Amino acid sequence: MTAPDRTASLLTTVARYSERYVREGRADSTRVEADRDRLRADFVRPLPRRGEEPHDVVSELVSRGEPGLLHSGAPTFLGFVMGGAYPVAVATEWLTSIWDQCGALYATSPVAAVVEETVARWLIDLFGLPSGVSVGVTTGCATANLTGLAAARHSVLADAGWNVDDDGLIGAPEPRILVSKGCHVTVSRAIRLLGMAGQVYPVDVDEQGRMSLPAFIDRLDSTTGPLIVCAQVGNVDSGSVDPLTDICRLTHERGGWVHVDAAFGMWAAAGPSVRHQVSGLAAADSWATDAHKWLNVPYDCGIALCAHPDAHRAALRTSAEYLTVATGGDRDPVDYSPDMSRRARSLVLWATLRHLGRDGVADLIDRCCRLARELASSLDDEPGITVVNDVVLNQVLVRFDAPDGDAAGHLGRVVDTVQRCGTGWASPTTWFGHPTLRLSVCNWQTDSADIERCIDALVGAHRQATSLHSSTAAPLEEFV
Repeated sequence: MTAPDRTASLLTTVARYSERYVREGRADSTRVEADRDRLRADFVRPLPRRGEEPHDVVSELVSRGEPGLLHSGAPTFLGFVMGGAYPVAVATEWLTSIWDQCGALYATSPVAAVVEETVARWLIDLFGLPSGVSVGVTTGCATANLTGLAAARHSVLADAGWNVDDDGLIGAPEPRILVSKGCHVTVSRAIRLLGMAGQVYPVDVDEQGRMSLPAFIDRLDSTTGPLIVCAQVGNVDSGSVDPLTDICRLTHERGGWVHVDAAFGMWAAAGPSVRHQVSGLAAADSWATDAHKWLNVPYDCGIALCAHPDAHRAALRTSAEYLTVATGGDRDPVDYSPDMSRRARSLVLWATLRHLGRDGVADLIDRCCRLARELASSLDDEPGITVVNDVVLNQVLVRFDAPDGDAAGHLGRVVDTVQRCGTGWASPTTWFGHPTLRLSVCNWQTDSADIERCIDALVGAHRQATSLHSSTAAPLEEFV
């Protein structure tokens, strides 16, 4: 058997398994079957001296790995902010692996370079951004935040007469970085990686987790020197949006740069019913978002956008004698994202956006937000359950009354019950010091029936946890 024959045979085997998993898999259950001890017993072994046949390796991975899967693609999975994956996106990921293109340069993959350029235009249009915005496809929003803030650092220091890319940070003017106290951890990490951790000035937030405008103005008035402001579109817990219009106007009046962390909230710009929630978005200087959240493409895929392409390219510039640099109007994707060796992620973006079209993206966003409101309304009607956020996008925060006053323990029991029953999946957080359940609706498959199942599971788990403090505790089935 030739090498191509062996490869084709192996891929056929994987395709058969994939078909079975899709048809007979556990799309209706989110429960993880294997515990830590079982997984370690199955996988933590010495590297064998002699290799094994590919079919045997894949078969072993399937049999031992599938029980340890968290079925985050299930339509009743409401944990973190994890979407599913459109079939066209999964199929395109297969093609991307088969083609095995390095998407760094036009020379290493002409199709990836041209497709990324096309996707960039589509995204700019979809988000309602200025036509000259530059776009880079990254591993995720964390890297996109790093990219946007690198461009910001380059720009504000250049305005102050300092070339950070040639001269480094020692002796440079110190940028002042204003960030919301509710900012995502990846923003804080990007700032640290860029050597600016000592220049961070936190800004208070309101009861929804939005940057407080009065607090922002106070910080701004006491700030001198190069200025970077990190705003947020889609608080990771509440989904709230910072007051972008005022933040951008006030920052630009002082010659500063506004970077927007919009891991999932960026997509609200494509939803007619919620677009008003992100008004002012286009006035920022850079943006970071994910495609593997609300657009429902497989992991991993993020997007960095910048209103100042020269600063974007300068912050990421790279050159070497051995590199074949694009000429004659061709575009090298490596100029817009940090990775040199990189998967051709633009292909899955192209396929998914082409499949959905503008109307399909709009329907996805609006439907998820509508379902989030349905979820919140029903949960809020249950005695002992309170929705504590304004549901402006797809995030719902829920607090449970605990009969014994142990809110953390009660929440833990609710979460454990729901996760073990497999009907749905949700994750806890702490909201202004209070144990809270965090729910996110962002899967393309989720419908009203799925939301009803999740409501029944959550209400049932809450009632069961409450009944533990009565004389007799009934099984979960009696509460749902």
